Order: sequence, then structure tokens, then C-alpha cells
Amino acid sequence: MAIRAAVDIGGTFTDVVAYHEQTGELLLGKALSTPRDLIRGVFDGLTAAEVPLDELAFLIHGSTIVVNALVERRGARTALVTTAGFRDVYEIGRINRPDAFNLSFTRHRPLVPRDLIFEVPERMAADGTVLRPLDEEQARATARKLARLGVEAVAVLLLHAYRNPEHERRLGQILRDELPTSYVTLSHEISREYREFERTSTVVANAFVGPIVSDYLGRLAGRLRHEGARTSLAVMQSNGGVTDVATASSQCVQMLESGPAGGVVGTIALCEALAFREAIAFDMGGTTAKSAVIRDLTFPVASDYFLGGYRTGLPIRIPCLDIVEVGTGGGSVAWLDDADGIHVGPRSAGAEPGPACYGRGGTEPTITDAAVVLGHLAPDGILSGGLPLDGPAAHRAVAALAGRLGLDTTTTAAGIIAIGAAAMANSVRAVTTERGLDPRDFALFAYGGNGPLHISLVARELAITRVVVPPMPALFSALGMLMADARLDLVQTGVRTLGGTDATEIEEAYRRLEAECERKLRASAVDVDQLDFLRAADMRYVGQEHTVTLPAPPLLPGGDGTDALKRAFDAAHEQRYSHSAPGEPAQVVSLRVSVVGKLGKPDIAKVAAGDAAPPPQARTGTRDVVFDPAGGAVPTAVFDRAHLLAGNLVTGPAAIEEPTTTTLLRPGDRALVDEFGNLLVEIGA
Repeated sequence: MAIRAAVDIGGTFTDVVAYHEQTGELLLGKALSTPRDLIRGVFDGLTAAEVPLDELAFLIHGSTIVVNALVERRGARTALVTTAGFRDVYEIGRINRPDAFNLSFTRHRPLVPRDLIFEVPERMAADGTVLRPLDEEQARATARKLARLGVEAVAVLLLHAYRNPEHERRLGQILRDELPTSYVTLSHEISREYREFERTSTVVANAFVGPIVSDYLGRLAGRLRHEGARTSLAVMQSNGGVTDVATASSQCVQMLESGPAGGVVGTIALCEALAFREAIAFDMGGTTAKSAVIRDLTFPVASDYFLGGYRTGLPIRIPCLDIVEVGTGGGSVAWLDDADGIHVGPRSAGAEPGPACYGRGGTEPTITDAAVVLGHLAPDGILSGGLPLDGPAAHRAVAALAGRLGLDTTTTAAGIIAIGAAAMANSVRAVTTERGLDPRDFALFAYGGNGPLHISLVARELAITRVVVPPMPALFSALGMLMADARLDLVQTGVRTLGGTDATEIEEAYRRLEAECERKLRASAVDVDQLDFLRAADMRYVGQEHTVTLPAPPLLPGGDGTDALKRAFDAAHEQRYSHSAPGEPAQVVSLRVSVVGKLGKPDIAKVAAGDAAPPPQARTGTRDVVFDPAGGAVPTAVFDRAHLLAGNLVTGPAAIEEPTTTTLLRPGDRALVDEFGNLLVEIGA
């Protein structure tokens, strides 16, 4: 067994990349996702990549199953059990009102109705001391009531369990005794941070999807064994690392952004090869577009993830890569509202039936259909997997919308593309401009099945001049998963005021967390060798409510060994908010530790060298492409990327095609092929 493989299920396509450790060969496969049975799509992708299952040594899996179940609210019948007196925490939430003058504003909608929220008498103090013992008789009576109600999952949230989980553990044992077939999840197993609403929301989400995800992973692992695979299944997490099935089944929310996380990991690996320290990872697939910022080759980790967006979404408090997602992908539908205003997305044609040009029954115009109408994609092209594009169907779909708008088909198609590009540019601004960063300071890495096709227009929206299109961009997230390491994160809240806390105490707390991380990672089914530890801290000035997360500098023994920590916090606060208060006392609110276990990775292959002029066999023809409706169609050179050599220079307008995507160079753009086969694109004016 010598093959390591990664499977990434997206909203439209399932991608497979496999690496033969002995020969260095990459096996690639792409199949339409199968929403009714995701496992069938996994094996369709493995078949398309021609992966011999009996030679699999390692399989990493990323999936949209968790985020889809939460967004579509297709979860288990879930109950919540909490401390007496705190039944309404989940429904009240934070009472945020981001749109102060929006008369149509709606609050978050809980995943559990109030009639399935129950209280048990108990109480812990904020320092973890017991104020009121757990009433075990009442707890057992509540468990029996839940059994009669037929709940499939139970979330447990007891006050201050992040400091002392004794009561939660005992209540969990009672619930598992009385409901042996139900999925029970305890808040301290998912998050050991303060803030009861966020912890409640997180543990409820985990319980809501738990039965579905654990069943899915179990069936997938069983199917792999049945088909002859002798490998253990690993799961990509939202923190950019992999874990085993047992951990993923108990902490399902860690899979929220498992697919996009692979792309960020791959971007960091590519940055290291190219000697880039900072980049923007931009992933445009068939359903969504995702953006993340990489600074100093570190993972952009956020402590909060808002399911459905900050305004009305539910917070999920887990270490998660800081990724902003918009509902704009190749399959995003262009539609008119009641006032005949045009919108693109977030509704998607998905994989079934897909865009009209797929010829699978879709009739609504999408971004991909508009690209076919304009010639950005060859109207008679063939997609990966042998699916032919239906140019006339794309024209009919866009023409129907054009008729309602009173415009011609070409202008309407160009408008769809422009609206989509503006929305995607906003996702980049959300992780740059809104964080005090200038997107022009970064190189933009474009991947996903549609990223290279639209990145020139998106870059122009942002005034970015440097774009990198990696090899195999449509499969890049799956390739990134093969670049990932095993990872485990622990966070522990415990407020300490600098000056009143010795550095030795903080150092000992870090070491306890590191020992726990190492013990748990080594106990998992993922074999690792070298371990690296990362430390961070959530800090604030005394009197503040919210914190800033920063890498923790070494704590010096003797004297005030926390001086370096205070200076690092002042600098982080200055960078984030453009002001700081070096003279004010600060607090460490939570300590964060990550352990990374190194895994084997494929080498980044180099391509043969050539001259500035592409070889004759790389030029496959010319087709008419519309970049600006006012200027009409422009004869555009078409190249086969597989025949381009290192050093080749392609000047726009040009279309660089490969089996899974097309890179579109607009007039004024230039693409240089580097030694690894990346397209280093210089965006024109």
C-alpha cells in the first residue's frame, strides 16, 4: 500500500487527488457530487481518478455535510439540557442589532425549540467551585422524559463547566444510561471558553448534526473496507489539520469548513515554495467563493464562526480558519426580485440539475452559462468526466433573462459576470480592508473550478496586480488536504491580570495544555511522528469586554516575565484597531495551545523549461471572446496548459485550458509559467 488520497466534496463537484509515494505520480479525478448519497460521489471520484483501493495507505476526507445540514436545518431532533435558571440563554442570544435602521431585521433562529430545552438544578462558580451539587434524581427524571419524547440527540450546557466539568460529566453519564441510542454531547468536550450563549450555540450545533455525521463517517469507513481498502479514514478539520473518525464523530462541528481549509493549507505550502510570506487564498467553486488571508505563512485562525453570517447567524465557537464565504459560484443563479432588480446568487443550480449548459435539465441562467455565452468557456467544450457543454442551452437560459430586462443576451451575460465579480471581491475585502489590510499588498492565489476563469476581473475590482494560478486549480483544495498535518487545538479560559500573575503560573498552565494535547493526539488513529506546539493568548485591557488573539511570545522567568506578552498585545491591538494603551493594565483571558503532528506530503513537482514563446503544440486555436459588450467579440488565443513550459510567457487576451478549468487572461494581462507550473499573472490596467 503506497497511495495517499484526498477526497473533497463540494456543492457541485467531488474532487479526488491521490499521490503514489513510490513513483511520485498524481492521480486526479473529478465527479459530480451526489447530494442524495454523498458516499456514491466519493467512490465516483475515486473511480474517475483510477485509484486502486487495495493500495490505499491513507485517505483524507473533507465534506460539506456539516455546513449543509446546519444551513438547511436537516439535523436530528435535538434537546438541550442546561443549568436551572438559564433556559432562555440560547433564545435571547446577544441581542445584537447590526442593522440599527433595518425594519426588516430578524434575529437568529435557534436550532432547538424552547419546548425541548430543559433545566436541571446545579451551579458552579466562575472559579470552578461547587455552589450547588447536581440534583441527580431530577437529572435522571429529565433524561427519562427525553426518552419518552423520542429525541435523537442531547446537548448539555452547564454554567461554568469550562472551569470545572464535573457536573457535566455526571449528567452526561446519566443521559447515556437512560438514552443509549441517542447522541449526547457535552459543552466542555467542544469548547472550554467562557460566554454561555456562544458555548450553548456550539454544543447544540454539534448535537444537531452529530447523528447524521457520525452515521455518514461510519458508513463511509465501512464501505471503504467492503470495497477492499485497508486504510483508516482521516477527516479534514476547520482548523487546517486532520483527525481520526472517532474524534470527528464526537466533535462534528470541526468539519464545518473542512473543504476550504484544504485550499488554505495548499496555498501556504505553495507560498513556501515560492518564497511568499503573505497571500490571499481565493477559492471559487460551483456554489460559493471563499477568501482567507495568510500572513507570515501562518494559519488565519478565528475563534468564532457565524453560521449564516454575523447579522443573523448562530455562533460556533471553535478554532476555525478565518474564511469569508459568499454564495457566488459558477452555478449561482441570476434572478430578478419583485422590483425587477437583478441578483446573482446565493441560490445555486448545484450539481442536480446544474447550470443549463450542463445539459442535465437546468433552465435558469447561471454564471457558468454567462461565461459560455461570452466565449470565456468554449461553447462546445467538454468538462472533466466527459460532460459536454451545451452552448445553445446556455444561450436560451440567458436570453430568457435578457428578455425580461429588455437587454440583448451578450450585455446580460456580461452583467451577470460583473455582478458576480463584485460580490466575490467583497469576500476578499471582508478579510483585508475590513481588517485594516490593503489587498494590493498581497498576491492573490486563485483556484477552484471557477477561480482562474474569473480572477482577472476580481483582481481588477480590488486593484490587485499579482495573481497566482496553481497547477490543478480545480482540485487544489483536495491537493491541499494531502499537504495537511494532524492537528489538535485546546483553549482554556482563566482570567489573569498581568502584574498580579507570575509568568511561571502561565507557563505551567501552557505546559498542562500541551501535555493534554500530546496525549490526545497520540491516542488517535492517525499515526504521527514529530510534534510541534503553538501557543496563543486571548487578551484585553482591564475593563474591556472583547479580546484580541495573538501568538504568545516566550515567557521570561524572574521579575515581571510577562512584559513581552504585554508588548505583543499592545502591538496586536494597535494593528487591529489603530490604537493601543501601553500604560494600561492588561489581562490574559484564555490560553490557546495547538499541537501539530507531521504527516508525509507529496513533493511539488517541477515542469520542463522552455523559452519565452510557448511551444507550437501548446497553441490549440482561436475563439471569439467578449470582454466588453461595447467592443464586441475579440479573437482570443487558446492554449493547452499541459504543454506550457517553465519560462513561457502568454499575453492576453488568451484562454489557457486544462481538463478541469480555464484561466482567462483579459487584454493587458500577462502570465509567466514558473518552474513549478504556476501561472504568475500580472494584471493589466
